Amino acid sequence: MSDDDSLTLLQHDPDAFNRYEAGQRLLMRHLLVNVHEATPLSPLLIQAMRLVLRHPDLDAGFKHLVLTVPSENYVADQLASIDPVRIHTAREAMLKQLAVSLQPDWEWAFESHQPAGPYTPSAQASGQRALANQALFMLCVAAKEYGHSMWPDRALQHFKDARHMTNRLGALAALVNTHAPMADSAVALFYEQFKHEPLVVDTWFTLQASAPEQDSRVFEQALKLMHHPEFSLHNPNRARSLIAAFCANPSAFHRADGAGYAFWSESVLALDAINPQLAARLARHSGRWAQLSEPYRSAAMQAAKEVMGRPGLSTDVSEIMSRTLHA
Repeated sequence: MSDDDSLTLLQHDPDAFNRYEAGQRLLMRHLLVNVHEATPLSPLLIQAMRLVLRHPDLDAGFKHLVLTVPSENYVADQLASIDPVRIHTAREAMLKQLAVSLQPDWEWAFESHQPAGPYTPSAQASGQRALANQALFMLCVAAKEYGHSMWPDRALQHFKDARHMTNRLGALAALVNTHAPMADSAVALFYEQFKHEPLVVDTWFTLQASAPEQDSRVFEQALKLMHHPEFSLHNPNRARSLIAAFCANPSAFHRADGAGYAFWSESVLALDAINPQLAARLARHSGRWAQLSEPYRSAAMQAAKEVMGRPGLSTDVSEIMSRTLHA
């Protein structure tokens, strides 16, 4: 199917899934090209996305899905040779262009999709919250590009004023995922508010470990959080919330110096002595390392060999590492 055909479906197809699939197909095609050569999104695609966002009859939750950029891990699934940094750079460039090009539209989406009245779990209200939180994030992306603080400031106020967890987390994620200057204070405030709620604290760890990497901040924060008083390898949920979340974050995990893989190997071995089943789940992050481009592949496979060579390794982890090393 040509790009022109996909654009027609994105703008006009009465079947919602076809419309969604056409939009994702166009974004994915562009991402796959941009992994190798930086090119801007076409004005026609940006206009099509604007029409979807502004469409008076489309569901807000559907708009949120259509305008969600494919994840880095999903892009990697489409490639025979995986360069995590190139994929991250291509996706960040797409987010930035969509954020800047559609800024007035994102402002409209945020302002006009704030559900009135008390919280309700209805599909309509959930879709409105999802689109409003997505718009807030994109506005913070655009603000970062322009060097303005208005929308990060508004995100911080939205975080403080939130009457329920969805909006509170949405605003916090917008700050954390754009590395806004006020993100650290918001993260600290969130912890103080909910430090007695274990499941919320798990989410707090995950949010920080899953942020897009910038200047090694996420990696360094993950290392710091390993020593947080509320972190324990003996708590499976807590270990997953930080270590597994970090290892599923391509931009922070895959480092040219191999430090991310060293963190992974140390964590797998430490967990294997406590909880072999959880260690095996973490070991599965090595499954596609043979597809990595250099220098990532050599560093990753060296970390895998270090795990495999540990005496007394559990059967669970040993089987997974054997498959990785013989892929």
